[in-house]
This record gives sequence, C-alpha cells and structure tokens, in this order.
Amino acid sequence: MGALKHRLLAAFLAVAATTAASLADTPGASRLDPDAVIERSEATLGRLVGNHVLIDTKGDPLSLDAYRGRPLVISLVYTSCSSVCPVTTQHLIEAVADAREVVGDGFSVLTVGFDARHDTPAQLAAFASAQGIDDDDWRLASADETTIRELLNDLGFTYEATAGSYQHITQTTILDADGRIYRHVYGDNFPVQIFIEPLKELVFGLTIQSFSLDNVVDRVRFICTTYNPSTGAYEFDYANFVGIAVGGTSLLIVGFIIFKLWRNNRQLLAKQEERG
Repeated sequence: MGALKHRLLAAFLAVAATTAASLADTPGASRLDPDAVIERSEATLGRLVGNHVLIDTKGDPLSLDAYRGRPLVISLVYTSCSSVCPVTTQHLIEAVADAREVVGDGFSVLTVGFDARHDTPAQLAAFASAQGIDDDDWRLASADETTIRELLNDLGFTYEATAGSYQHITQTTILDADGRIYRHVYGDNFPVQIFIEPLKELVFGLTIQSFSLDNVVDRVRFICTTYNPSTGAYEFDYANFVGIAVGGTSLLIVGFIIFKLWRNNRQLLAKQEERG
C-alpha cells in the first residue's frame, strides 16, 4: 500500500516567511514551485538519513544515531519566524499528545532549527519555552551550515532565503527505527490521523489492528484523504474512494468467476467418475 498511500497523501505546501504580509511585499521575492518542491520531498521516501551531529539547547552534541531503534519525528523551523513556524509547532504539540495516547512513548520528537547562523542553543531554548514544548522525549537542536545543508538534503526539504526570512515547505518527517524516511506530513494544520497512522504502523508493526467495521472505515478514510489545492486543505477524495470501490468490485467478480469455473470443473470430474 506504500506507493499508493504516498500518492494519495498529496502534499500540503505552505510557503513561510516572517509574516505573510512581509513576504507579499518583498520586491522580486521568488516563489517556490509547489510541484517541484513536493516531488523532491517525496523522492526521499525510504532514504537512510545520515548520522548528522547537531547541537542541542544545552550546547551538547546530539547524534541522530542516538535515535536508532525507535521512530523519530523531525520538525523543521527557524526560531525568528513569527507566523508559520509557531503555528506549525503548536499543532504538532497537539498531534504528539494525541499520538502519545494511541502509541504511548514509542517515538521521539526532534525540532531542528535550519537557520544555522541564528538558531543558537539559547534561541532554541527560548523557542521551546515560548511554544510550551513540555515532552520528555522532545528535543530541539541545530548545527553548522554544512551539517544543516546535508541534513535538509537528506530530508528533501526545500527552502529559500528572502529578506530577513525564509520561504520553505512546511514539512514534518517521520523516520523509522532504522533512520529511514517513512513518511512526510505537510502543512501547519494537517489532520492528526495523517500523523498518527504512520506512527501506529511503525510502533506496532502493523497496518491495521483488526478487520472490524470501524477500523476498515477509518483505513479507507485515511487512504482517501488528499490535498485539494483549490481549498488549501486535506479533504476526502471521492474519486479515490470510487476507484477503490471499483477495484474491490472487480476483484470480487473475478473471484466469483474463478470459483464458478472451479466448481463446474469439480462437478464434471465427479460425473466422469460416476460413469467410469
């Protein structure tokens, strides 16, 4: 289901700046191509992220290898951002709390400040305090420009410096226990289920807990959730639902035909044995 789900979870792209107004008023401000940005991001699925060494809020080195053995959620921000990054972080705080209720403490969270020059340990600590991040397994870190550039390249994260701010994709990345990119979640207000489902799969090692009606309905709703560029939000895509329904019906018809042929063949063999 991996490739299908990745395609169906069409990405929500948010181009962030210090404020929306300042971005709009910036003369000659470049615009990121949403299709190219998402294509680059999605192309990294399955990629092993390198063992980059960051610096946390205490000034201590933090190796990504330290997270091997458990899923890791990586959120990318820059601390001087006053609009999208705080909103994204607030929504992620709620999503993480909801995920903890479902999967427990089976995953870690890391917020990476990608503004290497300004996202110092002190700035990251102030950002964590201002946002109210209060999770024992949620750390913030940054690094030198070379390390940050290499990490963002691994993650397929696109950003562009503008006058005093950045344009960037709003991307939250989930790594599996081996450090491979398992899923990207896009936007500053993504549906929480889009975030929780991959964590359930990684923590519990399954794609569906049972075949009860409720679980099957939830799974179909999850698969059919996609991004609508005209509304700027994730929505239920009825075209995908119809496609699944048609595909399922076709499989049932083929199965019925095979069963009929098998039964007719059995009956024919039985008659031949009676005559013999």
